[in-house]
Amino acid sequence: MNSEDYLKDISEIKTLMNKSSRFISLSGLSGILAGLYALIGASFAYWFYTLDGNEYIVIESEIFNFLILDLLVVGVLSIGTAILLTTKKAKENDEKIWDSLTKRLLTSFILPLLTGGIYILIILNQQKYGQTGALMLLFYGLALLNASKYTLGDVKYLGYTQIVLGLLCAVFPSYGFWFWVIGFGFMHIIYGASMYYKYDRK
Repeated sequence: MNSEDYLKDISEIKTLMNKSSRFISLSGLSGILAGLYALIGASFAYWFYTLDGNEYIVIESEIFNFLILDLLVVGVLSIGTAILLTTKKAKENDEKIWDSLTKRLLTSFILPLLTGGIYILIILNQQKYGQTGALMLLFYGLALLNASKYTLGDVKYLGYTQIVLGLLCAVFPSYGFWFWVIGFGFMHIIYGASMYYKYDRK
């Protein structure tokens, strides 16, 4: 066996080990679309807030109900698109979409996210609104970081970015909306584009 064959075999073994320990069918395009959904949702929220004219948002207000609906629509669209495009990519790569690895990935991602969601609802019910944006970014970043060990390593960098933005948002809460736009909108687009050109483009 010459050196070229040896290196080729090593590369193939490494690829097989990577496939068996990491879920690699995440779609970069779904990240781009999630970012676009977030920017569109943020635009509607800003427009509705401007029309409302009130300086503060309280839990009993009409704008609060609109913001919750807005977030739910963005979330459902983002999750639905991710499932659709990731399933499509997995089939194209002849990979399983649902196995023990996928379960570990989802558990690692959902647990911090669910914990953060419940905590945010608790403090909103206590009429503590100032840190909502920061907490959303922080728990989402922690969820990404926690799940990154079961998928493409690049995901952890998006997690680190969200955590940093969340901490900055906590320091400057009056700019919470704009940190949210950067984190969930622009960073998703940048990350998704990077992943698309790195892994998805044929």
